[in-house]
Amino acid sequence: MKHFAFALLYTATMALANPVMADVEAAKAARAGDMKKLIFHAEPKTAGTAQFMTFEGAPLTLDQWQGKWVVLNFWATWCAPCRKEMPMLSELQADLGSDTFEVMTIATSRNDPPKIKTFFEGIGVENLPMHRDPKSLLARQMGVLGLPATVILNPQGQEVARLTGDAHWSSDTAKAVLNALMD
Repeated sequence: MKHFAFALLYTATMALANPVMADVEAAKAARAGDMKKLIFHAEPKTAGTAQFMTFEGAPLTLDQWQGKWVVLNFWATWCAPCRKEMPMLSELQADLGSDTFEVMTIATSRNDPPKIKTFFEGIGVENLPMHRDPKSLLARQMGVLGLPATVILNPQGQEVARLTGDAHWSSDTAKAVLNALMD
């Protein structure tokens, strides 16, 4: 009986100490279609600390989004897959955006502000930020090697997963993955 009590206590302690892992396992299990490209890290990784900027040029850091789940998309105006994917990210923000979830977009490398504005207007996206990383400082720090690249940040500001290439972010599968993480 004593061993059973210790086993029960150990199991309960582990379950309470690691609730995020259960969410990650559920999110992994929910992947299908192009969400299979979403790679979850064994342990959350520190996200980049480099500054990027608003469309108008005010400085920002990822710390400002702590407390939320964030789907962070790195993109560029010249990127054809980005043009395909951005409306789906916009729809995801419209469907799930809240005090605890946000889709954030950052144009990395040389993307002139007028071209960024034209890009968003051309695809009819009005609900996503037009943040910029003109010297790719944040993108390089986070190891972004191709575009589009999307990372999922937990409320502690850590990277828990990454998908390189475009994906159907407004699909039921993508929402199931994200909801499993956020539950």
